[in-house]
Amino acid sequence: MDIDDIREAVSTVIAAIAPEVDVKSLQPDRPLRQQVELDSMDWLNVVAALGERLSIAIPASDYGRLDSVDAIVAYLGSRRAPAPGEPEHAATTVAAAPARALHAIDGTPVTVRPIDRDDSALVADFVRKLSADARYKRFMATVSELSASKLQALADVDQVRNVAIAATVGDGQRQEIVGVAHYGVDAGGTGCEFAVAVGDSWQGTGLAGILMHALIGIAQARGLATMEGIVLATNRRMLKLASQLGFSQRRDPGDRGTVRVVRALRA
Repeated sequence: MDIDDIREAVSTVIAAIAPEVDVKSLQPDRPLRQQVELDSMDWLNVVAALGERLSIAIPASDYGRLDSVDAIVAYLGSRRAPAPGEPEHAATTVAAAPARALHAIDGTPVTVRPIDRDDSALVADFVRKLSADARYKRFMATVSELSASKLQALADVDQVRNVAIAATVGDGQRQEIVGVAHYGVDAGGTGCEFAVAVGDSWQGTGLAGILMHALIGIAQARGLATMEGIVLATNRRMLKLASQLGFSQRRDPGDRGTVRVVRALRA
């Protein structure tokens, strides 16, 4: 695939996600989001669609490099698989391990990073601050405090079969977790089940989408084939997000209160 093919792919993806836009009128050296009305979810969908279409994993830490059409094309060109006769260093290997990534949400810097065992107190505080409704949607049970075993399961993970990431605000001296996402690999080793939760004041900001895109990217980099989750049938916001992320919905005839959402991770 040459640069012209990549540029055509970028145009096709933008046209699919923003069909009202005349792609040919875009100025390739100007920031794309200054020319096209893309909310945070649309923008993440552009990045995800390009990664899947070109079979290039795009880590969240690189999103800041995807400013204009020219910048996107140059980045993807540097990451493409080498053509016959090209040196191997033309392609870049992506580390499967989650990396820190900085996002700006409504002007607030938000860091998405792996959770480690030292975050137990932060995770416990995050759950404690959730409203009763938010806790029920995440744990599908009425809880106010996490048990020691549950807290350990959320914070002390191996980041291999059990992956957990957090969105944090604040500086190095004082951090607060405002969102978490997790997946566990199934017994067969080819799929995983996810869960995500964001703080009540962060609902509707796009943070859940950012966390899910990061989680999906990790699972894809690890070579997993599918991701699925159980969502309360009344949690319309999560069901809408899942649909935007490409998950299909499957109702369980034996449990009308929940919906299973499933997404293929391989092109």
